[in-house]
Amino acid sequence: MDFLSSSEGQLLISVSVGLIAVGTAYYLLSSKKPKVCLDPENFKEFKLVKKTQISHNVAKFKFALPTPTSVLGLPIGQHISCRGKDSQGEVVIKPYTPTTLDSDVGHFELVIKMYPQGRMSHHFREMREGDYMSVKGPKVARAILENPSDNTKVHLIYANVTFDDILLKDELDSLAKNYLDRFKIYYVLNQPPEVWNGGVGFVSKEMIQAHCPAPASDIQILRCGPPPMNKAMAGHLDALGYSSEMQFQF
Repeated sequence: MDFLSSSEGQLLISVSVGLIAVGTAYYLLSSKKPKVCLDPENFKEFKLVKKTQISHNVAKFKFALPTPTSVLGLPIGQHISCRGKDSQGEVVIKPYTPTTLDSDVGHFELVIKMYPQGRMSHHFREMREGDYMSVKGPKVARAILENPSDNTKVHLIYANVTFDDILLKDELDSLAKNYLDRFKIYYVLNQPPEVWNGGVGFVSKEMIQAHCPAPASDIQILRCGPPPMNKAMAGHLDALGYSSEMQFQF
């Protein structure tokens, strides 16, 4: 289970491991190829070297890569996850697509429209040249599913406050449709719309039992979320018999 989250949303993913081969190909690069910077599982820091105001609420952010010959390492059509803090100091994670190509070396750029009440917009608005942004690579689930030699199955519980808070819903639904036997998703909302067939409230022990495989030696639990959520999930998982070796917290 993987809680990929901000306070806007929490993701709980259980992974039934057939082959742990996630992303290996990304890193088997020859010495002649540019160094790939993204890590699909861990956030890395990138320095803001230039901020250009394009309009009253749009700016271009240029971030330096570790070396002049480094590339970001983002496959075409995928997003990076940026982590920042809102005006209340709460952690926010939101996906963005760079405007630079992966063939561009030494830097990457984001063009961001900043909304008055946007939680991640606040972070970008406050950024100054010399500050650092935490960035993570392509989603683990997609890397697993698009690897033909990987038999891993993914069960995802994705919790949010409202329907509009669900990030990348179309992409996740597409994965569930295209990989029926390998990717299952269950949405949970605190404030669901009038017509809703997902879970309601907080992620419970019963939801985990119903939508994730039982504890076993080939099960890996990945979770990420605010501290109270992670604490609650750890309690549920312990009670259900998932050992500490089966659990990993981002």
